[in-house]
Amino acid sequence: MYPRTITAQITEALKQYQVVTLLGPRQSGKTTLAKTLGATFRYVNLEDMGQREIISQDPKGFFSSINSDVIIDEVQRLPEILSYLQVFTDQENYLHRFVLTGSNSLELSGQVSQSLAGRTRIFNILPLTYNELPIEIRPQTVDEALFKGLYPRIYHRELGPSGWLSDYIQTYIQKDVRQILNIENLHLFEKFLRLLAGRAGQLINFSALAGDVGTTMPTIKKWISVLEASYVVHTLVPHHNNFNKRMTKAPKVYFWDTGILVNLLRISDPSQLFTHPLRGQIFENWVINEKIKHCFNKGLRSPFYFWRDQHGHEIDVIEDRSDNLYPSEVKSSSTFHPDFVSGMEWFNKLQGKEGGEVIYGGEESFTFKGYKVTSWKNV
Repeated sequence: MYPRTITAQITEALKQYQVVTLLGPRQSGKTTLAKTLGATFRYVNLEDMGQREIISQDPKGFFSSINSDVIIDEVQRLPEILSYLQVFTDQENYLHRFVLTGSNSLELSGQVSQSLAGRTRIFNILPLTYNELPIEIRPQTVDEALFKGLYPRIYHRELGPSGWLSDYIQTYIQKDVRQILNIENLHLFEKFLRLLAGRAGQLINFSALAGDVGTTMPTIKKWISVLEASYVVHTLVPHHNNFNKRMTKAPKVYFWDTGILVNLLRISDPSQLFTHPLRGQIFENWVINEKIKHCFNKGLRSPFYFWRDQHGHEIDVIEDRSDNLYPSEVKSSSTFHPDFVSGMEWFNKLQGKEGGEVIYGGEESFTFKGYKVTSWKNV
């Protein structure tokens, strides 16, 4: 297992809560992390049909028989047991701890909120951050990093990313998501995924996407909602502060892993990224993921937005720091240009603040005119 930054937060939570819940996409390292932190815990895998059937037939008996701390893996496969878990953990003399893992927040969120409100701490376990990889195996170029993504198994097993990511899309994304949505037309859903990948880092026009896919706008909204709940994509919404300007209201869509995104775009080699027309959006996707994962690893909610007005003024990332809005611009170029800060200068003049950051595809980090300039390796 690669050391995960979030470990300290989960370790502390296990001292304060009887139940800790780890949510995230399949293969993001939830089970490995749970087993590492709970080395003495009993392990129950609800993907195992035999175990699932036994527990489903007598959940009360299962919890009554427990005589140690327990990891319950893929709990979304049997969410009804959460009500029983609530009853037992509420007993004054019931001291056993539980680590729950789940790979679909849509199926779990309602049950967790209803059954374990105030009883569990929830953590999002996403693919690795770049700096969680050992130095000796980190991708050394931007395009290699974007191409491989950050799923642990690719690095741990030294797998070819194209093959593994294709299998991941077919085995998990299409299977799990289609099962939830009860989609019979696989071709239509594949078309939707690839068209959505082509819109990564862009404003979502639900009507236009529905027309291109050949389905309805409510269907597109539902599909995207389930992809979000399954940790395939996430959205970034515009910040509400309009400074008396008319603002964009549509969100932007991003994929939680650029390896998945690149694979859906049928890019088969890192060298193809250098001249790819979507390289800028793919790089922006990488940077925003790293920023959000950094917050999650501290046990914090994401404070990130984007900002855009009707005249086309735009800031790629806005961090809401309560007392000010901290702007960041994302540029895939490996060479820094002074005009990279011009948008932030305009924005800061508008809000009456100072400071900001440029994240770019180069190797050096430095300061320019009071703005941080950060290498992609140090996001």
